[in-house]
Amino acid sequence: MSPAEAASVRQSAKNGWLLSTPALLVLALAAAGPLLIVVWYSFLTANDTGNVIYTPSVEGWIGILYTFDIFEGGWVLADAHLTIFWRSVWLSLCTTALTFAVGFPTAWFIATRPPAKRAMWLFLITIPFWTNLLIRTFAINEVIRNEGILNSSLIWLGVIDIPLQINYTEVAVLIGMTYVYLPLMVLPLFATIERFDMRLLEASYDLYASRWHTLRRVILPIVKPGIIAGSILVFVPSLGAYVTPRILGGGKNMMIGNFIELQFLQGKNWPLGAALSVTLLIIVMAALLIYVRVANREGPGHG
Repeated sequence: MSPAEAASVRQSAKNGWLLSTPALLVLALAAAGPLLIVVWYSFLTANDTGNVIYTPSVEGWIGILYTFDIFEGGWVLADAHLTIFWRSVWLSLCTTALTFAVGFPTAWFIATRPPAKRAMWLFLITIPFWTNLLIRTFAINEVIRNEGILNSSLIWLGVIDIPLQINYTEVAVLIGMTYVYLPLMVLPLFATIERFDMRLLEASYDLYASRWHTLRRVILPIVKPGIIAGSILVFVPSLGAYVTPRILGGGKNMMIGNFIELQFLQGKNWPLGAALSVTLLIIVMAALLIYVRVANREGPGHG
């Protein structure tokens, strides 16, 4: 490369950075700015009147796992906090598993339809995105409540005599989140299955492999990137879900998102709420990093 060409390349790179500077500034102010404020508040001190004292402290971070017992005069393990964290992780994992159990056959069905009909099925899958999350959650509530469609149908059929108490339980939250986040599992799986070479199935059957063996040894390894992508897309928003646990779980089945809202609005403990928010962000970032590492490891083999 001649000196003139090298100078031209450097000038083009410089111009590119200058053109992208406004976008980078907006990104820094809109994304990093609020995050830094939350991190800053997590290291402040909350007083007894609900205000924040601008004195450095780690009590907000300690409060994630411990709570101050006024009777014993010291910090004790916060069992309620740990229960909320465990419930959030457990329900998110169960939601991911259920959406995969329902979403994989659905995605396979859509991907194996004639090309002219796939658009219609994808359109039906994306219809819930056109409706507000709050309305969809209330629709699920109408189905599973004591006088709802499910209980009324079972009583009419004679299957049960009294309504099933599903509402305001962890089962209700699980059903609601599975319904809400199901499209996020179906779409990545469909994108992967659509590129699947169906001749591999014929080759597997020609080698006298059973259907289960073909699924486990041929199909699942090839569609693994779609499974990982769908699992991350479902697990991350499930972990921070707020609307669905609030409506379907009531006050007894609180998740991390509801607990954070409780600390900011009712508990007036902004440092603890900020520390919980940062902790949730760390968990989400860890999940995304795991996805990136696995995707990079699997990528060359499925490109």
